Amino acid sequence: MATMLADTIADIAKAVSASRYLERLLTAKPTLADEVIASLKTPVTRAELSGWLSGRQATPLTSEADLKPLLREFKQWAYARIATRDLANLAPLAEVMETMTCIAELAINQAVGVLMHGLVARYGVPRNADGLTQSLIVIGMGKLGGRELNVSSDIDLIFVYPDDGDTDATSLATGNGARSISNSEFFARLGRELINAIADITSDGQVFRVDMRLRPNGDSGPLVCSFNMLENYFITQGREWERYAWIKARPLTGERFDELEQIRRPFVFRRYLDFGAINAMRDLHAQIRHEVMKKDQVDNVKLGPGGIREIEFIAQVFQLIRGGRDTALQVQPTLTVLQLLSDNRTLPPETALALASAYDFLRRVEHRLQYLDDAQTHRLPTMPDDRHRVAQAMNFDDFSALTEALNSHRALVSSHFDQIFVSPDDDQHPLAMLWLEAKSRSSEDFERLGFHDPTAAAAHVAALHAASRYQQLPDEIRRRFDVLVPRMIEAAAQAHNPDEALLRGLSFLDVISRRGAYLALLQQYPQALQKVVTLLDSSRWAASYLEQHPILLDELLDQRLLEVAPDWSAFRHQLQQTLLVLEPDTERQMDVLREQHHAQVFRVLMQDMANLLTVEKLSDHLSDLADSLLEAALVCAWKKLPKRHRETPRFAVVSYGKLGGKELGFASDLDLVFLYDDPDPDAGEIYSRLGTRLNTWLSAQTSAGQLFETDLRLRPNGEAGLVVSSIASFRAYQLESAWVWEHQALTRARYSAGDATVGAAFEEIRRDVLCQVRDLAKLKQDVLAMRKKMHDTHATRGDKRTQIFNLKHDPGGLIDVEFIVQYLVLGHAHKYAVLTGNLGNIALLKIAADLSLIPAELANAARDAYRDFRHLQHGLRLNFAQATVSPDAIEPQINAVRALWHHVFET
Repeated sequence: MATMLADTIADIAKAVSASRYLERLLTAKPTLADEVIASLKTPVTRAELSGWLSGRQATPLTSEADLKPLLREFKQWAYARIATRDLANLAPLAEVMETMTCIAELAINQAVGVLMHGLVARYGVPRNADGLTQSLIVIGMGKLGGRELNVSSDIDLIFVYPDDGDTDATSLATGNGARSISNSEFFARLGRELINAIADITSDGQVFRVDMRLRPNGDSGPLVCSFNMLENYFITQGREWERYAWIKARPLTGERFDELEQIRRPFVFRRYLDFGAINAMRDLHAQIRHEVMKKDQVDNVKLGPGGIREIEFIAQVFQLIRGGRDTALQVQPTLTVLQLLSDNRTLPPETALALASAYDFLRRVEHRLQYLDDAQTHRLPTMPDDRHRVAQAMNFDDFSALTEALNSHRALVSSHFDQIFVSPDDDQHPLAMLWLEAKSRSSEDFERLGFHDPTAAAAHVAALHAASRYQQLPDEIRRRFDVLVPRMIEAAAQAHNPDEALLRGLSFLDVISRRGAYLALLQQYPQALQKVVTLLDSSRWAASYLEQHPILLDELLDQRLLEVAPDWSAFRHQLQQTLLVLEPDTERQMDVLREQHHAQVFRVLMQDMANLLTVEKLSDHLSDLADSLLEAALVCAWKKLPKRHRETPRFAVVSYGKLGGKELGFASDLDLVFLYDDPDPDAGEIYSRLGTRLNTWLSAQTSAGQLFETDLRLRPNGEAGLVVSSIASFRAYQLESAWVWEHQALTRARYSAGDATVGAAFEEIRRDVLCQVRDLAKLKQDVLAMRKKMHDTHATRGDKRTQIFNLKHDPGGLIDVEFIVQYLVLGHAHKYAVLTGNLGNIALLKIAADLSLIPAELANAARDAYRDFRHLQHGLRLNFAQATVSPDAIEPQINAVRALWHHVFET
């Protein structure tokens, strides 16, 4: 016990040695000192603070005269509690900030309750036109809103109320001077009284200084405003710096917070990626830094270079940029935001960790500066005694050691800040005149840059410069455009095909020219522009895809784009959580499905363009992505169904064709069949509606585009059949009525989404059908008839005289390999069940060879040819070219497939 007491006394001594104000306070109030000593080892909690306030009131407070001394005594007690714990190194930064925030919140709530009671007694209850009671909403801004209040801070407040109207003074007793006033006047009075109760300096001091300058129109604006007034202000006058300020806004009193949030959120957070915020934040910071330099405040740990404000700017600029699309970022605390930015890889984890560490250090230094005399200061002291106190409170031997550590943190913060906010267009680009004087520049300039057709290149640039779209751009957007075109010309000149890269690049800039945010992104991140040109140069399809979905530019900033393989399990989980949060907003959910699809396709596309994926692996990724989106869309569609008889549907999505065989390409449509297994008497009607709705979720065009083109014609009885089939009817159809070509299609079918039990039932039917004993001669005849029908419809006939070979449809091409495999499966699966596995044509050819159904040499050659054909086909489609080549270029592959075809069907 004696040791514990000695430790406590030592801790108290250490605390008071760091704070003259705390020393004076505890000396003047011995009882308070005793309380602090008794509870020193116990963390401060909101419950303790609230309990202290309620415990000091024998009866409810009714007057401002009683309120003021209570709140000041509360502040002194709570301050002494947290200051001693902090200065004794017992309280982490989080406890200090939370305690100071709770002190302010509880004081404000206590004051509003007492003062409201007095005003209602005089003027009646404020009500709107419908007679609903109105309340004052005190909004905490800045560090109070972010739950990050420092130990000697003013508090930034804004006062709002929901609806205009008047007080109901007529309900009060007559003869007491009661009269009705407007809600605006009522809450203005309440606001003034609240400020006085909190900020007035009495013999007991003050609770907090109050700053109301963040309200609409600042000091020149009304003290309070209604929701309508606030919304109109945001729409007509809200400035960029106010968006930044309102990130931290948090209501502390009142009600109807959801309505307030509906006004605040669209003002602060744009639905698109708002990279224009970087320029606005850079300008705001430049103004602050100018003031700092002018006032010689380089030693200011908050506003100086590498200070607290720069860390906050880093966190908040990414909130402004991405918060509209990533709702997780719509939070207030700086450290929480940094962690989220690390988790989503907007910031490298090591950068976020370093910034968080610097933030902790700088805030603790800030507090120790303020503890000295309870003053709102952020400047390092100049007096030797003060320097010694601060260094000791930070556990450094002397001030020089503290300064060294402080400078290290500040240098790191400045470095990261400059990397994010550096202006990339300070100097004019060497090729700027090729654009700014495009009409008068000769083709020789482009010839020197290496363009193959310099005349055409010069003409393209001049045409864009003369186009009405460019000429009509707003000045700010045109300035950004003017910065980007010379960079685009330079990057295109270094491309593999400079002429095509320039043409596609100029087209892309033209498409996005009206969207300042996209131009700002490319302006701010030159490496993103270089990646764009590389992508445009490599593929016409990729160029078109990016033009359709320029929002994907953001993906180019992810350093892991070419390094990390997709984690589809994590993607599915995250997607479902995002859709759940958006419930019941159908329009937004449909857009998110499309946006997520586009983003993931783009990531796979970038890895494909970098030659990091085989065609087989690419198809696996695209197929897994499609399965994930089918599952997510099915869950959403079911929730939106008006008539549901169970929590989850006994319904499955079966995929055929490219998705079924896991050979999906970038532009493939989905061949789907919908099945259910449910005894409910209304199941057929319910699942028919679900199937129709699901198809709409997949194929409908929204503002974000289309998810997939779908084809439901492979269902039983084709277009004449029902949209969905029961498992029982599907089995009966396949065993009794289906054509051979439908059984061929079944070899490439699989369960993709929905109820796994229904999926397993489908797989059982599939195996039973494929394992039927068939007459090989009749089967061969049917397969050849179908092949001839396809050949007559699609093939070029593969004649060498035409010098054109269709990779898919001509004899010796992809279709021949597929038909060979399908014949082998249907003809021999009754003896070799391993052939029923949906493993892909290459794997099944090997299995057939291992079973001695075909010669291994022929099988291996055909497998290699199939791979080559798919690779060629993929490359051609990426440039919108027909899947045709010269037969001379692939004669060995054609011969290999024809040899296997001859062995299977002609011997």
